[in-house]
Amino acid sequence: MKIRSLAFGMADFFADRAGLLSRPLAAERLLAAASRRTGFADFGAEEIAEPLQRLLDACAAEASLSAVGWLALRWDALRFLTNRLRLEAAGRSEPAIAREEIAAPIVITGLPRSGTTFLHQLMVCDPANRAPLVWETIFPFPDGAVNGAPERRAARVERQLRMFGRLAPEFRDLHPLGATSPQECTEVLAHTFRSLRFDTTYRIPSYRTWLEADAEGHRPAYRLQKRFLQYLQYRPGVTGQRPQWVLKCPDHVFALAALQEVYPDARVVFVHRDPLKVLLSVAKLTEVLRRAFSRRVDAQAIGRGESARWLEGALRMVAESQGGSGWQEPICHVHYLDLIADPVATVAGVYRHFGLALPEAAAEAIATALEAEPNGGYGLRHYRFEEHGLDPEEERAKFRPYMRHFGVASEPIGEPRAAGARRPRGEAAASAVPG
Repeated sequence: MKIRSLAFGMADFFADRAGLLSRPLAAERLLAAASRRTGFADFGAEEIAEPLQRLLDACAAEASLSAVGWLALRWDALRFLTNRLRLEAAGRSEPAIAREEIAAPIVITGLPRSGTTFLHQLMVCDPANRAPLVWETIFPFPDGAVNGAPERRAARVERQLRMFGRLAPEFRDLHPLGATSPQECTEVLAHTFRSLRFDTTYRIPSYRTWLEADAEGHRPAYRLQKRFLQYLQYRPGVTGQRPQWVLKCPDHVFALAALQEVYPDARVVFVHRDPLKVLLSVAKLTEVLRRAFSRRVDAQAIGRGESARWLEGALRMVAESQGGSGWQEPICHVHYLDLIADPVATVAGVYRHFGLALPEAAAEAIATALEAEPNGGYGLRHYRFEEHGLDPEEERAKFRPYMRHFGVASEPIGEPRAAGARRPRGEAAASAVPG
């Protein structure tokens, strides 16, 4: 561990001395490199150069990138660009892709670390349901003979996840992820470089400010996502029942208008949980992600930022639920405590809400999955409010309108102790439950 830290430190030192870490990557050069790599030049109708350069500039100026972070940013950008080129090329060579119908997708959102991932995993136990898989969102297209077969691409992603696990050893317990896990939408939306995924991975306030103020906002991202799903759904010569898409991302709460514009028949699910249990977990996950790519990370600033961000998200859910939102079907509300108390019944309730029936085989598959991993693969974590600059009483007061509106039950914030023992103020419970 010490040798690895020393090596990374030396790499950062020399990269910084060379001016590499504070010099923005050039969008035009990356666009040209992606075109050379694929042999294609059409990136599609959505503007790509400006949002990409906005991201690159913000990362250079604000994110305190490490050498690993600089390389990861460049690798990610090239991957998204080459995928964009191949998606457009696939649409030109197979016009039938654009005729694929993405009908009434179930879209799970809500506060992060509130059970959205757990519910997503349970829903895809039903073989009639479909979610983009992690490897499909990273390498959706064949890349020559070596990486053409799906199993080879999945294996490649599995190796990359193991490598990331060495960079961020805590990540696995916070967010278990494999190549064949269902992936949340942010990885697909990021192909337009208009995604809050980047704001989580890097500290880039100017990029988030630009994205929120830009007239187009999130709309290009959702339009591209629909084409991405059409590509995944399309199989030449295959006919039969279309899958029920089940999509998931907490960040959808910040883009509900764009989501509704692209998927007017979406079946929306809000998952609710005590925000005090949410905030420390999401702050820690953000801290772990940023430490893998940044030289300097302020845990307390992250805590305060996540509190402000998800207070806004919570209030947006309140506003969306107060009527007049225009969804074709009413929003379904799921409570975290109900979900973990009886997962099968909760999933069945989601089905009923949208006029569907949970097949017996699907219920059995959910039960089998729960027996294999009762806590969804999450590890035990201990959190303290002061580590992230938060006060539990102040946070409870800020989020009280959200909790009252949706009837969200408070959860104990102190970890179990021996009889008579006192809990230091501000200490949060150990947690090993699904996020």
